[in-house]
Parts: sequence; C-alpha cells; structure tokens
Amino acid sequence: MAALRWLDHDDTTTGYALRDARASISMGVVSLVFLTAFKVVTFFGFVAVFTYLAPFRLPTDTWWYWVLLLVGLDLGYYWHHRFSHRVRIAWAGHQAHHSSEYMNFGTALRQKWNPWFEFFFWLPLPLLGFAPWTLYVAFGVNLIFQFYVHTELVDRLPRPVEYVLNTPSHHRVHHGSDPEYLDSNYGGMLIVWDRLFGTFVPERQRPTYGLTRKVETYHLLRLQYGDYVQIVRDVRRARTWRERVGYVLGPPGWQPAREHEPAPLLPRR
Repeated sequence: MAALRWLDHDDTTTGYALRDARASISMGVVSLVFLTAFKVVTFFGFVAVFTYLAPFRLPTDTWWYWVLLLVGLDLGYYWHHRFSHRVRIAWAGHQAHHSSEYMNFGTALRQKWNPWFEFFFWLPLPLLGFAPWTLYVAFGVNLIFQFYVHTELVDRLPRPVEYVLNTPSHHRVHHGSDPEYLDSNYGGMLIVWDRLFGTFVPERQRPTYGLTRKVETYHLLRLQYGDYVQIVRDVRRARTWRERVGYVLGPPGWQPAREHEPAPLLPRR
C-alpha cells in the first residue's frame, strides 16, 4: 500500500504528499460550491429544453432508460473532456485537475472551479427526452465511478474489463505528461469511446504525472486561474484578430507563425 510521503515529489514517488493532498482537497471543497451553483442554474435551462423543445419524453421507470442515460451522458462527457484538452480557454479551467504530480484519490478531488462549458455537452439529453433531474443522478454515478480510477494501487484488470471500462490503468495514461500519453483516454466510465474515436493509448510504462511544465506552486488561485491570466496577456500582445482568436480557441500552446520570427516552443498543455 502506498504510504503518506512528506517529501517533495520526484518521478519515483507514489502515495501522498501533505501539501499536495491539502491543495487537492481544498480545491475539491471549493469546487462543490461552484459546481452546485452551476448545476442549479443549468437545471432551469434543461427544464426549458425538455418542456418546450423535446419531441417526446422517455419513461424514467424502465431499466433501459437508465442504461441509455448513463451511456449517453458518458458520451457527452467524452466530448466535453476532449474539448477541455484541445481548446485553450477550456483547458485553462481543466488544467487545475492535472496539475498534481501524484496519482491518488486526493488528485481525484483536485477539481476545477470553472465548469462553464459542460452545459452545452449535456444539452442534447433533455432534447432527446431524458428528464432533467435524472441527468444529475447519472452525473453523480459517473463522478463516483471516476473517483476510483485515480490510483496506482490497482494494476491492470481482466482484459474484457479493460476493453470496455475506464480503469486505473487507462486513467493513469490520461494523467501522464509523457509525449506518447498526451491527449488520450478521455472516457469517463467507458473507454470504448476512445477506441472508437482514435484517442486510446494503453499504459506501456509508468506515466510522469502532472503538466508538461512545472507548476511549482500550491497557491489555489494560481492553480485555478493562472492560465486565464496568461491568456489575457497573450491576447493583449496579439497583433491581429486572428492571433487573438488563436490564443483563446486554439489548442493549448498555440502560437502564431510570424514572418522572420521563430515561433516560441510552448508545451501543448
């Protein structure tokens, strides 16, 4: 079993570090406030779509309803998660979750405070007749499932499980900053989406956890909002509207190609 570690992190350290775990838990507690407020506001949007735009309503008292809902919500999660890694303004919020250099249950609690884009990826569900209140039940199941994949205590599971479900092995890859592991394994409960859409990467060696740049801070505001500050700086120094849009909506690390100037080499995330 992994032990509690009180030392600074290195690539061979497993378990927990006090300052890292404290930062993760603190971010998780504050995220509950932001997430709850966001869910309350978006609930009314889902109700409006379900009431006035949905062509039919599915029965919530059947087993297949809940299966379809869990699968549909997980598919929405996959695309939202992929969007959060490939669009810089979304990554600015999500990167806080990846900022720990540890892989443990504390890291699972290191959640973002800025869930602004989730609404658009869940919106098709009430439009397809899924009752809004059931979305939150399914989201809770999805969230609890994902908590347990943030660990190094579990090795690979039997092959049928590894083929269908997101497992600790798959999610360790997702948290890896190694070049071969970047932008992969976005699934929440199911890994089949990554297999279908070409983003699956198996675990070949122990990942190097964290971002491709050293964070070197436990300051919660810097962890949560530091990337937004950098976006503002980049937009302010941009020379054209194309560059401004690129800094906001391009992939993490995007830089304009300027004539007679070598493009700065920035990490993808």
